[in-house]
Parts: sequence; structure tokens; C-alpha cells
Amino acid sequence: MENNMAKKGKRYNGINEHVDRLQLYTIDEAVSLVKKTGSAKFDETVDLASRLGIDARQADQNIRGIVALPHGTGKSVRVVVFAQGDLARQAEEAGADFVGTDDLVDKIVDGWLDFDATIATPDLMRNIMPKLGRVLGPRGLMPNAKAGTVTTDVAETIRDIKAGQIEYRAERSSGIVHVPIGKVSFEEESIKQNLNVVMSALVAARPSVVKGRYIRSVAISATMGAGIRIDPQQFA
Repeated sequence: MENNMAKKGKRYNGINEHVDRLQLYTIDEAVSLVKKTGSAKFDETVDLASRLGIDARQADQNIRGIVALPHGTGKSVRVVVFAQGDLARQAEEAGADFVGTDDLVDKIVDGWLDFDATIATPDLMRNIMPKLGRVLGPRGLMPNAKAGTVTTDVAETIRDIKAGQIEYRAERSSGIVHVPIGKVSFEEESIKQNLNVVMSALVAARPSVVKGRYIRSVAISATMGAGIRIDPQQFA
């Protein structure tokens, strides 16, 4: 145990030698640092956290949407589709990992959550909402029309999600948007392009009622690394 703690301490001390937690870095500097400090024995995810100057508890400031990352997330995404008949067949042909209706709902209610995204056809939403709202809602997995996951175009939506489309939404308590933007193994330019696409989407989603500074803070980090703060003025 002591040896493991020592190794962990040594790695974290090494990260801290590179990262000044008070400094605001440029995008180039931050991405270079996140690759340099992503030193775990697995391919760490690069996460983006942006705090917005909104009150996400208000309906007109509850930011939520989708964005396609040009280089994907580097993760294999497992997609659940609630559909029946011909749309269920289309979902299976498009590569959905799990397709069903009531049987799939019951499986999830019983505790199965081995998936990353959900899609539902509009006609089934009334059936699944009462049972799955409390299970999937807090996890950000509930199909949602605003996020494009309540749709009859299930095939294209599946392909988009598997190609790197992600959903973003602000946490109600803090106004923070937290999303993956790639892997440490990605080229720096790929991480930067993914980062800029997400931030452009957040800027475009600014509610008209919001006054004053909108992008309050931006930071990226590897799964086991330190948070690296980016100057938010770069996204103004």
C-alpha cells in the first residue's frame, strides 16, 4: 500500500510541476500540457469543463444540445434504441447495439445500464418516460427531442452518435457543461479542433436573456490529470 501511494504521489507531483493551477493558458499551451501530463497506463480521456454565466434552473437558460466532434471521442459508443416494426429493423441495420420496447425498458429498470446513449421513436416516449425518467434522467441518458434523440430517423442518428456526436447540457446546480473531447493519444490538432467545435456550439447557444460575462471559465484535464485552465477570453 505504501509503495502504491508513493508511486501515485510521485506521478501527481510530476503533474503539478508542469501545471500552474492559477495560470490561464492559451489553447495550444493547454492541449500540449494535457498530453504531457496524461501519464496513466491507459489511454486517458480528455475532458472539457466550461462554467457558463447562466441559471440553468430557469427553462430559458437550460442549455442543452448536440455537437459532432470532427475527430470523435475515441470511445466505442453502445447505443440503445427504443423502436418497433420497420424502425426497429432500420436501427439494427444501422448498427444499434440493443433494440427493443417493453422488454428493454424492464431490463433497464432491473438495473442494466451497459450502454452510452439512447434513442427513442416519438410514439414510444409515452411508454418509456414513466418507467425510465428517474433512472436515465439523472445520468443524462434519457432520449430528448432537443438533443435529437427522439426521432423517426433512427438510422442516421445512430450513425452520427457512433461517429462522434455528443450531447452537452449545463448542470442545473452550477451551470457547468462537462463533455469528453478525445483521448490523450490524439494528435494535438485533433484535440484542439474538437475543443473549438464544442466551445463554438456553447457560444452559439447563449440564451438571449443572459447578460454580462457568459463563458466564466474553461478547463481541460486527462482522466487522472490536473485541471488545466484556459483563458475564456479566447472564446468570447
